[in-house]
Amino acid sequence: MIHEDRRRAGSFGEDAAQYDRARPSYPAQLVDDLLADEPKRVLDVGCGTGKAARLFAGRGCQVLGVEPDARMAEVARRHGLDVEVTNFEDWDPAGRAFDLLVSGQAWHWVDPVAGPTKAGAALRPSGRIAVFWNLFEHEEQIHAAFDHVYKSLGINTDDSVALGTFKRDGGAGTAALLEASGLFEPPERRQYGWEQRYSRQEWLDQLPTHSDHRTLPPETLDALLAGVGDTIDGLGGSLLVRYDTLVVTARRLAV
Repeated sequence: MIHEDRRRAGSFGEDAAQYDRARPSYPAQLVDDLLADEPKRVLDVGCGTGKAARLFAGRGCQVLGVEPDARMAEVARRHGLDVEVTNFEDWDPAGRAFDLLVSGQAWHWVDPVAGPTKAGAALRPSGRIAVFWNLFEHEEQIHAAFDHVYKSLGINTDDSVALGTFKRDGGAGTAALLEASGLFEPPERRQYGWEQRYSRQEWLDQLPTHSDHRTLPPETLDALLAGVGDTIDGLGGSLLVRYDTLVVTARRLAV
């Protein structure tokens, strides 16, 4: 299971500044919806460099991040966030209770059984958990051109977030595990569609922030970036990415 692959899980901090610079944010409507209950205390699990946490802090919430990688946490702290460095499974709430627990692009790195139990312990009764991911599919012409580059280098293209081939389950597995914990009301699944145009350099900057790319042999990654860059040049110098931000959310039982 992916949460057990600590090499990939620890790869993001190898260039935390690049991750912070290149990774996309999350749609404003998602934040609006999660703030409808007027939460005051927010816990961000796997906060990374604070891309999600900053959205809630900027809306007046008191946000605490939990992040296993000290290098990522340091960037988040430079953005003014309070971060405790540890795995979520080992983190001690120390009697603190939160109104909202969020996890952007990180919940799959948490143990799927221990995670919901720890989340339940961190939330006040009727508090909310919301875990979310940015997923997308490339336009057909772009996907075909990129796929050719990846396959020419012997890179598996079957299950890649960056290539848009990640096998989606619509959040069903995450929702089932939350419900199986017996700590939450029946989960809801929501999607938010949006788009972002990337220049050649912006897309090449983002690719190494994905763990399946970061852990490629350096010479393979260099060749991939060169090939993808040439492909983007041949397609006009930029690409439009259509995102779906998938959210799985549930309330902590009131008893």
